[in-house]
Amino acid sequence: MGKYSIKELEQLSGIKAHTIRIWEKRHRLIEPARTQTNIRYYSDEDLKKIINVSVLNNNGVKISKIVGLSYDEIVRKVAELSRSYENTDVFIDQLVVAMIDMEEERFEKIISELTLKFGFERTVIEIIYPFLEKIGVLWQTGNISPAQEHFITHLIRQKIMVAIDALPLAPKTARRVLLYLPENELHELGLLFYHYVTKRDGYRTYYLGQTVPYNDVKSVCEVHHPDFVVSAFTSSPTPGNVQAYVNRICADLPKTQVLASGQSLKKANISKPSNFHIFYNALGLRDLMKTLH
Repeated sequence: MGKYSIKELEQLSGIKAHTIRIWEKRHRLIEPARTQTNIRYYSDEDLKKIINVSVLNNNGVKISKIVGLSYDEIVRKVAELSRSYENTDVFIDQLVVAMIDMEEERFEKIISELTLKFGFERTVIEIIYPFLEKIGVLWQTGNISPAQEHFITHLIRQKIMVAIDALPLAPKTARRVLLYLPENELHELGLLFYHYVTKRDGYRTYYLGQTVPYNDVKSVCEVHHPDFVVSAFTSSPTPGNVQAYVNRICADLPKTQVLASGQSLKKANISKPSNFHIFYNALGLRDLMKTLH
């Protein structure tokens, strides 16, 4: 069970802490508990209620009307809104609620409906990526368990892999892309979606996956001669080691364009070799590859 500060409620719901306090005092919308040292905190149930209330309030339903509804009625109205709504924030919030409850069927249903409504790429870029950023807040504050984190990332991973498998294999004459994560790097969801985007755009892809030793990357490149190598440096190499890693791979693969994203690159002020390029999301990767092509 999560224990949230009012600041964390604000981050996750988008409702200002001052407004939450007013709703709490004036309307008894939620009632925080207190620790033994008298510090106020909020439960998973409080978080889910505030998220759903914020969805209705942000879409024109007055708080005076919302407080007269039962929680089940609030949930039903949010579901009705999502069926005809185009604003992706509504769906991100629904995914957060499904994750807190670890409701696989509900999560699957939301993702399937979104894919039909917006298409797979838009669903991932506009909804799943921002959702993962939101649950990053939960992870940092200890309000999401490893079980919940693995549960949700496994479901998303399955969706992306099914989408990749459904794409046709590009001919051997197509331009080639090798995708991998460096040794000790485990954050694979972003790379999987980069795989989807490049394969969908007609590139011949070679996907090596997570925590790949450097010599293995080099050996595969010597066999397949990729035009592009795509990677993500989230935690490995560390910011202090990024420059040496980039220099090495660009020197070893002088005829290959090396493209990378990730937090380690944001934190390190590196000097870029001529065949090294930084991108920040899947759309940036696509645009960069078109420019280099």
